[in-house]
Amino acid sequence: MSESRNRPYRPEKYPPPLPASPARWLLGLALILTTGSLRPVSAASPGPATNAVVEQADRVRLPRGVPDPLEPVNRVLWTFNQFLLADAVQPTARAYRFVVRPPVRRSISNFGRNLGYPGRLANNLLEGKWTGARDETGRFICNSIAGLGGLFDVATQWKIPRSDADFGRTFGQWGWQPDFFLMLPVLGPSNDRDTVGLAADALANPITYFSPYSYGLYGIQYNNLTDSVDAVARLSEAELDPYSFVGYAWSFADVNRKADFQLHGPPEESSLETLGAALVTFEDPEFPNRGRTEAVRIAGTGRRLKFSTWLQSQPAPLVYLVPGLGAHRLTDPALALAELLYQHGYSVVILSNPYNYEFMEQAATAPLPGYTPADAQDLRAAMTAIDERLEKRAPHRLGDRALLGYSMGAFLSLYLGATQDTNQSPGIKFARVVGVNTPVRLLYGIGKLDEYYDAPLAWPAAERSAALENTLLKVAAVKRALPPTGAESTAATQLPFSGVESRFLIGMNFRFILRDIIYSSQRRHNLGIIPPIHEGRRAAAYEEILTDYSYADYIDKFVVPFYRTNGVTGGTREAVAAAGDLRSYAAGFAANHNLRLVLNRNDFLLPEEDLNWLRSVTRPDQLTLFEHGGHLGSLGRPEVHAAIIQALAGLGPPPTSDQAKNRPGNAP
Repeated sequence: MSESRNRPYRPEKYPPPLPASPARWLLGLALILTTGSLRPVSAASPGPATNAVVEQADRVRLPRGVPDPLEPVNRVLWTFNQFLLADAVQPTARAYRFVVRPPVRRSISNFGRNLGYPGRLANNLLEGKWTGARDETGRFICNSIAGLGGLFDVATQWKIPRSDADFGRTFGQWGWQPDFFLMLPVLGPSNDRDTVGLAADALANPITYFSPYSYGLYGIQYNNLTDSVDAVARLSEAELDPYSFVGYAWSFADVNRKADFQLHGPPEESSLETLGAALVTFEDPEFPNRGRTEAVRIAGTGRRLKFSTWLQSQPAPLVYLVPGLGAHRLTDPALALAELLYQHGYSVVILSNPYNYEFMEQAATAPLPGYTPADAQDLRAAMTAIDERLEKRAPHRLGDRALLGYSMGAFLSLYLGATQDTNQSPGIKFARVVGVNTPVRLLYGIGKLDEYYDAPLAWPAAERSAALENTLLKVAAVKRALPPTGAESTAATQLPFSGVESRFLIGMNFRFILRDIIYSSQRRHNLGIIPPIHEGRRAAAYEEILTDYSYADYIDKFVVPFYRTNGVTGGTREAVAAAGDLRSYAAGFAANHNLRLVLNRNDFLLPEEDLNWLRSVTRPDQLTLFEHGGHLGSLGRPEVHAAIIQALAGLGPPPTSDQAKNRPGNAP
């Protein structure tokens, strides 16, 4: 313990990342900031990012981002940029990537960076980084001569380090702190300081003065964007408000703000392993594009719910995949599992979690989630509608149906599996239900999420704000140091966070999920608990939700009063607790031998008593238990993949035409 308390973290042990666009870097930051799904962070609130405030002793307040007084205008420009990406860049980028292969795209990127040498040289000198100026000069000479004009990065092979520098960084070194956030047309997120820096960078690039060759810079920028545009588009669709995420993340992307990497407290294995869920992603960068996005009309709402499919060309079992709490169908862990299943011969459908804005606004019959029977029934109705559509589109290609969920998706899936034989309403039935890292008690789980968010209360109140800001600066610095691909999956337990910091990062992720749940539900049906919603100015509402409402508050002040007012059984906290406790359905668990569980012993949402209960209602062959992984932290490990595939083994082929007429669960 004494060794780890003040052990410094050294990012230099990792190789430098490849060049990346700001948008791609922000997505990487999100992967570290979140566990299991990309989450937006609160938009900047008033006050400069560097100001520390004295905290109340019993309340955690997040560090402030760069102020956003131009929020309405910035949101209009954000919408324009998203339109440009979705309707112009993304469609052409797919064709471009098909024609221009990765080595060629890399060479174009290398050539563009080589052209920027004069600006990097000037800024290294202006910042007094003499070694950086030397290294960049060496890189320019090597790449220009041996690398054929910069097309090949031989300097990296010869281990000459990069020393990136630009005028935005230089201005920061000189003491210019950003005063307000800016969303630039086409160029994306910035601030007042970095916008001036961009103009100076353009003036420092010699190609700017050689028309028409200067237009080639736009081609290089387009080339660099084509590899990241799909991820940016997924972020935009997966998040309720990606603008707020970008605004806040940009505040901590400032390389001039240095983090203290001393561990002021011992690390904690379970929470560090849980952070590893942020590193789970799919292997084939084109896999998401090989799927198909469709929409189906939901009878209970009259609206159309989107879902994503990957259907085998030959007859195969069909797996419905439900991601974790608040997660969208296009988040990386969901896509990673879909890729795994598809590679093993299964057809796959992903739909968003019932606590995600997409499901809430299109498929939920109640204005807000939280009462398990209602949420699960809406999920079942949505999957039934999807199944009917797929049967018509791909007859004789869909075999046994299986349901696979992780985290909250596992909780709802296991509820459906334990109750499907007693539920008399028509709908889809599953030959197999698999739950990965499920909680057992809803209220226990949300209590742990609140507890993790409040972990920094262990710090002195006067120091808390600065310590929280330092934690987020560490997040940004770690992402800059991690390799861009592949090796990230091995780095989870090496992350430089104490137990308090890692628990807080987990709690913060889930608190933003709660923010989105409350905001999405109240903008559709405001119960009068929060102020009226103004779409163009959300920062104040976000601030109030994050500050004033925990998960316990959500149950007590939103869910219970709504169901009490509407005369539904869930109108008491006790009823919500009982309905959200899998132990209430013990008979269904014991009777359904087609349930499967894949669990981690050190999952903070699964105490020993709940694990023992799951063991008591399942056979040994129904449960696979790993010693480590935290909550979802082992989702990318080969042994967990093998356990998931084994849990689905034995599903049958499509039925004959006579059998299909009598298949249970497909009645309209």
